Amino acid sequence: MALDLDTDRIHQLLHAGVRDKVYPGAVWAIGDNQDTHASGTAGVLDPAQPDEPMRHDTTFDVASLTKILAVWSSIGTLVEDGKLQLDRPLGDVWPEVNGYPLAQVTARHLLTHTAGVPLRANLKNLYGTDPQDVRDGVLHEALHRPPGEAVEYTDRAALILGYLTEHLSGQHLDSYATKRVWAPLGMPQTCFGPLPTEACLRCAPTEVDDTTGNHLRGTAHDFSARLLGGVCGIAGAFSVLGDLAAFLRYMLDPTQTTESPGFGPDWVKESLQIHTKTMTPPRGLFWHPAPGTAYETDDIWVHYGFTGTGMWISPAKNRWAVLLTNKLYYTRDREPLTHVRNTFRTLAFA
Repeated sequence: MALDLDTDRIHQLLHAGVRDKVYPGAVWAIGDNQDTHASGTAGVLDPAQPDEPMRHDTTFDVASLTKILAVWSSIGTLVEDGKLQLDRPLGDVWPEVNGYPLAQVTARHLLTHTAGVPLRANLKNLYGTDPQDVRDGVLHEALHRPPGEAVEYTDRAALILGYLTEHLSGQHLDSYATKRVWAPLGMPQTCFGPLPTEACLRCAPTEVDDTTGNHLRGTAHDFSARLLGGVCGIAGAFSVLGDLAAFLRYMLDPTQTTESPGFGPDWVKESLQIHTKTMTPPRGLFWHPAPGTAYETDDIWVHYGFTGTGMWISPAKNRWAVLLTNKLYYTRDREPLTHVRNTFRTLAFA
């Protein structure tokens, strides 16, 4: 059944964002558990090449959507495989953190950003450039506050869960996510960077790299991801609209795939509900209620990426939406994109 969508207003909204230099270009889609019902593009891949438009198959640095595509989904497979219990202290299952403050933290604390781990900081300045030194520093650091005391968003939660995935699976995060999630779901263009040279040509550029003076294209914008070779729980994944649509369709209806990615409806249901009780802001498991919505009635969940990406899902409405932009090409300021995102969400779930 076709969705009743005001696609003219969506087109106007996204083309206005190009005109106002909120982003060089955008790609979007809206669908349900069966199909994509509306999609479109706006603007160009790179303002320096104005004859090259955004396309449905443009590759994006999805930034923090990595936390959902790679970490949240992988943790779901470990939970459903019985290898991880959300409320068991990490020290019980992870010798690497035994004897350190992180041992008392649980996976649920990390997934709800209530673990009390330090807020984001420059990993290089703290721990140097050796990946093992960074890992040791992050896993052995003192807590910022007691677990469960407050909701404080920090990239370290995803970084730690990525390391935990590697410990419990015995595989690198990129290999595990590919084998257990992306390949079974038919997401062939989702991967960690850096991308091969040919693939970079189809990738939306982001911010200027201080070392080269050129816009990053096919290399993660996130410095932590680059420091760790492109693969970490924080960021570093690249994807395309079609792959994200497949991921969200599966979340709404896991019965549609012949090869299970390892997480199913129980993990989705567990994640898309409030776990932080009366604390604010309210959080599910890495997902959170869309800003400006009442999670008790609206049931619209969202996750954003700093480069300008975002995806929403509503099991109650049987609908998902994706908006991919490369707003980071122009600015790190979040505000120019906020109005576009909120209006797009309103139109997508009207």
